[in-house]
Amino acid sequence: MTQQPKNLAVVILNWNGKNWLQKFLPSVITFSKDAEIYVIDNHSDDNSVEYLKQKFPTVKIVINDKNYGFAGGYNEGLKEIDAKYYCLLNSDVEVNENWIEPVLDLFEKNSSISAIQPKILSFNNKNYFEFAGAGGGLIDNLGYPYCRGRTFDDVEEDKGQYNDETEIFWASGCCLFIRSKDFWQQKGFDERFFAHQEEIDLCWRLINSGKKIFYTGKSKVYHVGGGTLNKQSAQKTYLNIRNNLSMMLKNLPFPKLIWLIFFRLCLDGIASFYFAYKNGFSHLWAVARGHFGFYAQLPGTLKRRQKHQTTKYYQTKWLIFKHFLGGKK
Repeated sequence: MTQQPKNLAVVILNWNGKNWLQKFLPSVITFSKDAEIYVIDNHSDDNSVEYLKQKFPTVKIVINDKNYGFAGGYNEGLKEIDAKYYCLLNSDVEVNENWIEPVLDLFEKNSSISAIQPKILSFNNKNYFEFAGAGGGLIDNLGYPYCRGRTFDDVEEDKGQYNDETEIFWASGCCLFIRSKDFWQQKGFDERFFAHQEEIDLCWRLINSGKKIFYTGKSKVYHVGGGTLNKQSAQKTYLNIRNNLSMMLKNLPFPKLIWLIFFRLCLDGIASFYFAYKNGFSHLWAVARGHFGFYAQLPGTLKRRQKHQTTKYYQTKWLIFKHFLGGKK
């Protein structure tokens, strides 16, 4: 008799993350009894696959033939995984008891919800939210992503202020629950992004198609962050600049799109000097490379523009000015 696939597949994308797997995979196995656990290996050369086979024989392994990045790596590996729901989980995340049940309950209550994010706290400072997701992702009218509990680099202490269940704009890729059929209807992540903001782009496309993105504070996980590229990496600056501009071109309605992208290009130029002062000249050059990368992708991005765009996509206006000039944290 053929075994039926489980409702949920917890899927960890791994690239040279043997140490993370050693540290955090035991918690995933312990607290995910009703899920099938997979590791997609993105062509590691650190003995990760052999280690998994030896130490965690119940974990299923999908091996990619090269490093496709975060976006392409999941797109390739998930083709081999059959489940109603995916949980895309970073390898540097610790989970705990009852982290899955509130999410699945929310999915079952509302069929219009495509993706859900739990509360994401810092593994290294567990009373505080973590940069990548915090209490749910939002976006301002200029296309700058932020979170409830995290505005740019300022992170809030968790005092129960985000223990709710509410609609958000984007769910963090470090712990992203998503209906598999909706993932594939959108053709997955935009693999050209490689890494960073691909989950925001996917959530935006889902919203443009009439779906909803939700957050539940009834589930929580603890994220280390910066496991592959830390926040001070010039390569991360490059990817964030390029991908954010491409995301806006794909998802924003005309004519707002034209003035907004021009304005953002100008703001990026100003911000590059701040980045250079704070983190070094390589970050100024990363902004320039991000713009050139955006221009190089223009033809492909235009072909991927959404047929329908929501006109009300943001939760606040002029966040960058309120934050840096008005002191709003």
